[in-house]
Amino acid sequence: MLLDPYRRVLSVPGGAAFSAAGFVARLPISMQTLGIVLLVAPTTGSYALAGAVSATFALSQALLSPPLGRLVDRLGQARVLVPALAAHTLGGLALVGLALADAPMWTLFPAAALYGASYPQPGSLVRARWSHALAGSPLLPTAFSLESVIDEVIFVVGPVLVTVLATEVAPAAGLLVAYALSAIGGLALAAQRRTEPPRQAPGRGQARPRSVLRLAGVRVLIAVAFALGAIFGSIEVATVAFTDERGQASAAGLVLALLAGGSLIAGVWYGTVDWHSEPQRRLVLGIMLLAAAVAPLPLAPNIQVLAVLAFVGGFAISPALIAGFALLDRLVPPASRTEGLAWFSTGIGIGLALASSIAGQVVDAASGRAAFGVTVASGLLAAGLVIAGARRLADNPDTAGI
Repeated sequence: MLLDPYRRVLSVPGGAAFSAAGFVARLPISMQTLGIVLLVAPTTGSYALAGAVSATFALSQALLSPPLGRLVDRLGQARVLVPALAAHTLGGLALVGLALADAPMWTLFPAAALYGASYPQPGSLVRARWSHALAGSPLLPTAFSLESVIDEVIFVVGPVLVTVLATEVAPAAGLLVAYALSAIGGLALAAQRRTEPPRQAPGRGQARPRSVLRLAGVRVLIAVAFALGAIFGSIEVATVAFTDERGQASAAGLVLALLAGGSLIAGVWYGTVDWHSEPQRRLVLGIMLLAAAVAPLPLAPNIQVLAVLAFVGGFAISPALIAGFALLDRLVPPASRTEGLAWFSTGIGIGLALASSIAGQVVDAASGRAAFGVTVASGLLAAGLVIAGARRLADNPDTAGI
């Protein structure tokens, strides 16, 4: 059967349960930055401010993910998840309260920073569990494909959900639901101790593992992830502005869902193929196709054409991301696996944060259509980086000293 590899992956003891908890915990990933824009823009009247606050959230999340990942590798997932979720609660409720209370604009930034910094990246935690459960198994790439498919389901459901909640219920509703999902899924994941990877704390007299940043291939992947994040962040802000300018703000969620839908279909197909080519070659091809796919976005004459272009462009996303995770698993030693996965997310987050802010300023100065130019530039950057670093990605270094 075509989907038999997925059935075998989900039959791994505990796999379906921790994957489901991870799905709930990371559904907010596709809701948080958009939810911040949909909360701050109507309450302040500024897309630039909304983009900057959203960027602060994403940037703080990105910068703190690797230290949190390193703590998880040393202390275990549950011991880090619970206190992180407590801080996440404080930051999220503070951000919503300050925005609704028309507090001074500067107060939104520390609240957004705490809200983002304390988000524990459940995607990295779930992929680390799969890597532990399927170490050395040919099913591991299928497990990564499964999680990428789930990511795309998240990006189909999340934007529509947060947009409907924020535009039809209340501006804060989307962000509050996102917070609740983080708490429920995160606590459910923390409770599943039997499938948690063993902590990698050094014994007495042993040196602590060095940072995975010492690996050249990992640095290339982070740079490529940065450019990918810039594509995602700029598309998000530009799409919200593009649809709002045409009097159909709620259509933004549908357009972004179609982008993720194309990626979902490609991800399902990817996991059923027995690949013989090297993952770095698949990454290069996926990035090149994505750069080509986003190039026509500024030319879209209306929302309908934009939706079609987004759907087609999405087909290049999952293959590139899955190949990136496969490369990380090959380059990074088990003792630093969560940290390595977190650095990839950090690259995406930093790119998303900076591009969101830039795109917001372009919207205020020009239009949503013009902001898609940031997306095109990000695609070209991604293509240039992956071509320049292809040789580093092909290396298979000795990681024993990491």
